[in-house]
Amino acid sequence: MVTLNTSAEDFRKLVASPAKFRLFMLSRLPMAYLADLQVTSLTNERATVSIPYKYLNKNPFGSIYFACLSMAAELSTGVLCMMYIHKSDPAVSMLVVHMDADFTKKATGKITFVCEDGKRVQQAVETAKITGEPTTVQATSIGLDEQGEQVAEFRYTWSLKAKSKLLG
Repeated sequence: MVTLNTSAEDFRKLVASPAKFRLFMLSRLPMAYLADLQVTSLTNERATVSIPYKYLNKNPFGSIYFACLSMAAELSTGVLCMMYIHKSDPAVSMLVVHMDADFTKKATGKITFVCEDGKRVQQAVETAKITGEPTTVQATSIGLDEQGEQVAEFRYTWSLKAKSKLLG
């Protein structure tokens, strides 16, 4: 079982507060805010993010634009990284270095992305902190429609690097 440090618990509380997290998205992820992404759950091993079909997210084919789907899928993997690097010592930076996806069904209605790679993300963050070397972790996010049918699968490779402390 993965255990969380106090900083990760603090981050989960931030995400659990709709008002605080909406303000965070407005200031740091404005497109996610406009697309109305919502982190619907965040545990030590799993993150769930939803995106509704609405005017700003649509494409000419009556479904959610693939870039909006990608944004929701990325957040489901990235929020796990953010949770484990929140106020970490040493600080850890994160960056997407690769992404690939498969689309299996037209995405209409509310789509929910689920990433269950929290343990792997935590291990990668710890490795980066211990070794001081950049490390990567691949996290998979599955998009499901309201009927529970898969519409897409995204795979994001995150690079995690502990920031060096300058000696004074």
